[in-house]
Amino acid sequence: MTIRYPNGKKYVPVLTTKSQKFKNPSYSNRGKSLEDELNESNDYYLSRGIAVIHKKPVPVQVVKVSYPVRSAARITEAYFGTPSTTDYNGVWKGIYVDFEAKETKINTSFPLNNIKEHQIHHMQNVTRAGGFAFFIIKFTTLERYFIVPFEMVERKWDRMKAGGRKSITLLEFENTSVEVQPGYIPRLDYLNAVETLMKLYDDKIERQE
Repeated sequence: MTIRYPNGKKYVPVLTTKSQKFKNPSYSNRGKSLEDELNESNDYYLSRGIAVIHKKPVPVQVVKVSYPVRSAARITEAYFGTPSTTDYNGVWKGIYVDFEAKETKINTSFPLNNIKEHQIHHMQNVTRAGGFAFFIIKFTTLERYFIVPFEMVERKWDRMKAGGRKSITLLEFENTSVEVQPGYIPRLDYLNAVETLMKLYDDKIERQE
């Protein structure tokens, strides 16, 4: 089956035939994508009954189907669609959580053009409905991970729309987010950081009242 990206470019999976060598556990996760790290962490949460969080599947539009036999159909060409919401959602401690995971190789800031406007709108709706929305931002070369409240990203988004800077600085993440230190099992225990973030948010609401 041929699968293509929205721009028409053919999707080619990366295959490897090299034998797997034993790696020191403290280094085995280096070089993995943020998606891989989160999927492993979510499997850990699920296996221990902590949370049920899954990555949303990428929509695929089927464009060609063949029928080698009358009783079966085979998809021969398809296109990846554009996701309409965010990367992950699920339930944790009775709370609906919804988040987007992003990476950057820039050491000093995160470009806001990595976020799509429809994702901002979706997270606004999640927040209004009583869910908890946030971002997980990874500075790849620094090996630093931040759990970022949606409220903070929304402010920076509005700043950009008003003609301000088009990125969020590393210092702004350090001052307004919760940093997660990567581990082994789970690789990224981000829910503990989310709990800290929610407590900070609740304290802020109480002070305002």
